[in-house]
Amino acid sequence: MIASQVVISDIALKELKKLGKQTASLIVGYIEKRLVDCKDPRAFGKSLTASHSGKWRYRIGDYRLLCLLDDEKNLVTVIALGHRRDIYDT
Repeated sequence: MIASQVVISDIALKELKKLGKQTASLIVGYIEKRLVDCKDPRAFGKSLTASHSGKWRYRIGDYRLLCLLDDEKNLVTVIALGHRRDIYDT
């Protein structure tokens, strides 16, 4: 399996900029360490169900990344990020 690439959507990037510097650094560090060039991005996340079916969730403390995985292109697309109490409302 080829290593995956990570793309952050405009919406997720906007949310990342709203976070505090320390939290944003923690999230970017997680993405760089666990998802960039990862052979199996499913190993670190969890598949979601119901209204979020087809999306994957990555847990970073009290924050969550919602992603779409494309196996054909080896692409992880971050579509949303935020605090765990708010993220599933999107």
